[in-house]
Amino acid sequence: MTEDLTPAQAYAAARARNAERATALAPFREMYDFDLDPFQIEACKALEAGKGVLVAAPTGSGKTIVGEFAVHLALTQGRKCFYTTPIKALSNQKYADLVKRYGPDKVGLLTGDNSVNGDAPIVVMTTEVLRNMLYAGSQALSGLGHVVMDEVHYLSDRFRGAVWEEVIIHLPESVTLVSLSATVSNAEEFGDWLDTVRGDTEVIVSESRPVPLWQHVLAGRRMYDLFEEETDHGGRGASRREVNPDLLRLARTENTRTYNPRDRRRGKMIREADRERERRQRSRIWTPGRPEVIERLDAEGLLPAITFIFSRAACEAAVQQCLYAGLRLNNDEGRLRVREIVEERTASIPTEDLHVLGYYEWLEALERGIAAHHAGMLPTFKEVVEELFVRGLVKAVFATETLALGINMPARTVILEKLVKWNGEQHADITPGEYTQLTGRAGRRGIDVEGHAVVLWQRGLDPEHLAGLAGTRTYPLRSSFKPSYNMAVNLVDQFGRHRSRELLETSFAQFQADRSVVGISRQVQKNEEGLDGYREGMTCHLGDFEEYARLRRDLKDRETELAKQGAAQRRAQAAGSLEKLKPGDVIHVPTGKFAGLALVLDPGIPAGRTNGHRGFEHHDGPRPLVLTAERQVKRLASIDFPVPVEALERMRIPKSFNPRSPQSRRDLASALRSKAGHINPERHHKQRAAAADDREIARLRTEIRAHPCHGCDEREDHARWAERYHRLQRDTQQLERRIEGRTNTIARTFDRIVALLTELDYLRGGEVTENGKRLARLYGELDLLASECLRDGVWEGLTPAELAACASALVFEARQSDDAVAPKLPAGNAKAALGEMVRIWGRLDALEEEFKINQAEGVGQREPDLGFAWAAHQWASDKSLDEVLREAEMPAGDFVRWCKQVIDVLGQVAAAAPKENSTVSKNARKAVDALLRGVVAYSSVG
Repeated sequence: MTEDLTPAQAYAAARARNAERATALAPFREMYDFDLDPFQIEACKALEAGKGVLVAAPTGSGKTIVGEFAVHLALTQGRKCFYTTPIKALSNQKYADLVKRYGPDKVGLLTGDNSVNGDAPIVVMTTEVLRNMLYAGSQALSGLGHVVMDEVHYLSDRFRGAVWEEVIIHLPESVTLVSLSATVSNAEEFGDWLDTVRGDTEVIVSESRPVPLWQHVLAGRRMYDLFEEETDHGGRGASRREVNPDLLRLARTENTRTYNPRDRRRGKMIREADRERERRQRSRIWTPGRPEVIERLDAEGLLPAITFIFSRAACEAAVQQCLYAGLRLNNDEGRLRVREIVEERTASIPTEDLHVLGYYEWLEALERGIAAHHAGMLPTFKEVVEELFVRGLVKAVFATETLALGINMPARTVILEKLVKWNGEQHADITPGEYTQLTGRAGRRGIDVEGHAVVLWQRGLDPEHLAGLAGTRTYPLRSSFKPSYNMAVNLVDQFGRHRSRELLETSFAQFQADRSVVGISRQVQKNEEGLDGYREGMTCHLGDFEEYARLRRDLKDRETELAKQGAAQRRAQAAGSLEKLKPGDVIHVPTGKFAGLALVLDPGIPAGRTNGHRGFEHHDGPRPLVLTAERQVKRLASIDFPVPVEALERMRIPKSFNPRSPQSRRDLASALRSKAGHINPERHHKQRAAAADDREIARLRTEIRAHPCHGCDEREDHARWAERYHRLQRDTQQLERRIEGRTNTIARTFDRIVALLTELDYLRGGEVTENGKRLARLYGELDLLASECLRDGVWEGLTPAELAACASALVFEARQSDDAVAPKLPAGNAKAALGEMVRIWGRLDALEEEFKINQAEGVGQREPDLGFAWAAHQWASDKSLDEVLREAEMPAGDFVRWCKQVIDVLGQVAAAAPKENSTVSKNARKAVDALLRGVVAYSSVG
């Protein structure tokens, strides 16, 4: 209370209040009807003090408020602020939020294929747009005071992550950087790097969720809590999270007590009483169906809910299942409001396209409060779903994991059907980071007291594993930075080769690699100290014991080498002798369990080998099938023949011989003993060892005997120290090679790229050629291929539709790359040009192999994918949406997304193509106009 303060304290408090009122933060706080959290205030104060900030906080914690303060601060100071996001949907959402606050005159939007008020003081953009502006030296960068990088943990993305690092490295020093990240375990490491490349950066980490999250498993009719909260009896007063014992018991019962009618481990069938008890147990446990889950959550007041299903088709199927089950989550008033909003938002879509897009089925589900959300949907449809969900008019959404990428769509409950997803190569367990990202949507700040994450019971579910996912809240941020051709020419053009190399050395990728070397370097230092001690231990007063030990080691290595050669030679001789065997040969098996007399029934020669006899196919040389004198039929292996074998005699094998008949075996074995039982096999004389006649061994032995240390009384003690010295020295050299492999890795890759670009005349010495300046305007995975096509005139004379088909090959990637069906291609010039593109790629691929540029490491040109060429050509040729989608067999959302990417690359081609004596630039612009119609034009703001 103020009356309890001394006059001095009251005066100090008043001064502090007045000082706070004078800050930019005070009026900013008044814009919100809730007080800011401590981490938000701390970050805002750091920004106002002129520092950069890295804010790492859980999903839904409100870290974007820090980004909004950067916008407020820039406007207050009369400077610009760029707000970057990883995906266009997020850009559109942020643009709408900022327009609502500051008005359309002060806010712009740049997303590659759209430009709205790009000269405004606040511009929302995708990160790639800012990267391109930096390389182009855009005038829009003048007056830039702050850059907000939302979802900065995207720099871990192996396909696009490098863009974030390029922006961070190349932003002017005068720009203050605001980095907003999910909770990562190495935020301090990332902050240290930012401090190195951007100057004073404050790291603010908040681990606490604004809305507590409860974890559950839904099995049958029962909802189990994943954790059982227990008081820590250690006296610290904290709580310890233990996995619910009821859930563990259920998992044990379900996963181990399964009835199997073939189970005869105890010599009899499982008793009927056991089976009946198990049937009763199983009747209580099942994986609930999707409509059943939604009804259950609705009854318990846990809607709205997002169900994450890692399949687009399954999301659509889930909506249909709910409709067939008669599920209705909206009342009449809600239904009418949904129809009103939907019709308003889709008014610009032509009526003839609505049926093609599945509009009426989609609307019916929305009216009932149910929807799907995935990348295959038309962007307009997705945006409507997001708006209705936030308004509480859609209460159940079935979504793929793309919804978790920052889109503001929180729910009360999040449901995970499975803990396994297809990662493009195989079905793999979701990671703790992915689990945190998905369940982070649960719990709406200011609305819900608590959020709920529900995992559906599946056969084989391990509660301990699930608890590990739920308990590991953080995951490390790993750089995916790799130099590209476009990056190389842009850097060399701006900074020269030497400075460019130095800049790349400042990347987070190299920073992490260098840090990982620190631990190895310490181990090397310890090893070197140990080597000094061992060197002292092997010191001999008679001479150089290190030299003597090396002679002994060389002798041992040579003897070992000759012994291996001799063993390999003997194995080869034995295998060669086995290949000569024929059915009916009588042999003597020299060693093993079946040593003694034997009759060859089948030589067992691998397919395609001698005698034209396929025999038994295997990979370890011949494996003859024999009948022993003891009546056993066995297939022998090369291990049974350490020495060559020869036929002692020949016998006819009766055609009626049946190896499975005891009588047949007995009769033939008796005939074998009668025929050859009296023959004594020749003893195999051991060959003279190669070492006995080896000149190198003789020389080494002479030198050893002549060495002064050979006569030392403590020779063997010294030798033991020398052996330890050698082993530790070998380990140390391996560690040093690891250090060498990790240091300067980015710069070495850059050097290889520069060498290839010099070979192709994109760079000449430290200068960028005209070809290089063209490459500098082309961004994307196939930047070099696009540049080579322009240089070779591959696209000259093509119509706009044909050029659109060719441009599609530069961006399109089929979702299933192993599709064996050849794609349908437009005929004529387009087909020829596409074929030429593939040939040029083959030439570049061979060149990359020559210069050791490895696609597996994320550097280089992948093969162009022609799978969208037909659809792009047809759409640019003014075909109807119905016709194009039917032939392309592609969801509308995918079609729109790929069209926009083709439009983006066509814009780059138009800018890079020659303006004189060329049709490419003009036709690229015409192709953009031809593609930008119908669903592609009205799909979204950005």
